[in-house]
Amino acid sequence: MSFLLKDVPELEVIGEADNLNDAVALIQQHKPGLVFLDIQLRGENGFDLLEQVCVDFKIIFVTAYDDYAIRAFDVNACDYLLKPVDPQRLKVAINRILEKTQENTPGKKKYNIDDSIYLKQTNYTSRFVEINSIIAIISLGNHSRISTLDGRRYIILKTLKQWESELPDPFIRIHRATIINKKEISRIDNYTKGRHRVFLNQIDDPFDVSRNCFKTLKNSI
Repeated sequence: MSFLLKDVPELEVIGEADNLNDAVALIQQHKPGLVFLDIQLRGENGFDLLEQVCVDFKIIFVTAYDDYAIRAFDVNACDYLLKPVDPQRLKVAINRILEKTQENTPGKKKYNIDDSIYLKQTNYTSRFVEINSIIAIISLGNHSRISTLDGRRYIILKTLKQWESELPDPFIRIHRATIINKKEISRIDNYTKGRHRVFLNQIDDPFDVSRNCFKTLKNSI
C-alpha cells in the first residue's frame, strides 16, 4: 500500500507490518488516525487486531477477499478496497474520510464531572444529562450511543475520539469502541487467558476490554 500512498500529500505513512503483533505495536506507539488493514496477516485475522489495541482510528480494509465486507462494516470500517487497489478508488475513499474529519473536528472544551450536556433522545425529546450520570459510551462510527444511570440511551453525532478529549476522570477507554465510567464498574472478569470484560452497574451485558486498554485500566483503579 505504501507505494500508492506516497502520492497522497494529506497522508503520512508511519509504518507497515506484515503480522498482528507488529501491527499492534506500531498502532500503540504511533496512534495513527487511519489504518489500512488486510484481512489476512500471515495466517492471522486482521479483525483480531481490533480486540488488542486501545487507540481510536479509522479503518480502510484492503483485501483480496470480498466475503468479509459485511463484517468489516460491522466494526465501523470507513471503506473496503479489493486488491489490486485502483488508485482512483483509493483516492475517493481517502477524500471521504478527510471531509468527515474536517466536519467533525473536536472542540477545545473539557467537561467537568459536575457539568451537564444537552442531548437529543428522539426527534421530539431532548434533555440535560449530567456527565456523572453517564455509564458508558459506545462508538457507532461517527456517532456514539450514551447509556445513563436512569436507563436512558442517546445517540449523537460525536466520535469516541472527541469524547475522549472532552471527558474528565473517571471516564476511560477500555476498547477502541468503548468508553466507560470507572465509578460504575461492578466487577472485572478474566474470562479467557489474557482477555477481560467489565460489568457495569445498570447494564446487563459486559464490555470487552482490549489487552492494551486493560493495562491502563488496571493501573487507574
